[in-house]
Amino acid sequence: MEAPKRATKFACNDQYQKVFKNLFNTKETTQKISIAAGASAGMTEAAVIVPFELIKIRMQDINSNYPGPMDCLKKTIKNEGITGLYKGVESTMWRNALWNGGYFGVIFQVRNSMPEAKTKGQKTRNDLIAGAIGGTVGTMLNTPFDVVKSRIQSVDAVNSAVKKYNWSLPSLLIIYREEGFRALYKGFVPKVCRLAPGGSLMLVVFTGMMNFFRDLKYGH
Repeated sequence: MEAPKRATKFACNDQYQKVFKNLFNTKETTQKISIAAGASAGMTEAAVIVPFELIKIRMQDINSNYPGPMDCLKKTIKNEGITGLYKGVESTMWRNALWNGGYFGVIFQVRNSMPEAKTKGQKTRNDLIAGAIGGTVGTMLNTPFDVVKSRIQSVDAVNSAVKKYNWSLPSLLIIYREEGFRALYKGFVPKVCRLAPGGSLMLVVFTGMMNFFRDLKYGH
């Protein structure tokens, strides 16, 4: 699931950058365009992955009694309809828009702030640093919405007679009032330990692939 997610993220971001450049009648990529394109790519990515993430969340839930993902899929459709697979889509869009917007916006700023890379090694170093900082900032921005998303999609949310968590912003307030600010960042440390280096590698791999295909296209 991770590979298609990453491919969708970067492919959509690239296309949305072109859209926003045309919209604002500019050939230059600015930080605002980077943020807007990243956030838009995040929302597109969210629409694609929500059913898969919902199945994953329910399979990992301690109260889950599904023997396998196909059983979870069948029972979700049977009990909640096709739309049940998209429970939590709003919070997933918030989560992905904030992460991608923060990630690509920070990458743009960090790259411009660093000394110009003159060798491939220096370019890779700059991308590793920019990707790690972008991944960290994106995780700081989106973790509360990730917490909310998991609660909306959980098994408890389905079985409960009263739907406590429905929409992101009211759910954020409920968690904050009942459990405190720290509850909104539950799981932040392992998440940032995964996504900061992941953000570095994603950027290096994507940049390398784009350069490779560009060289093929223009015969360099």
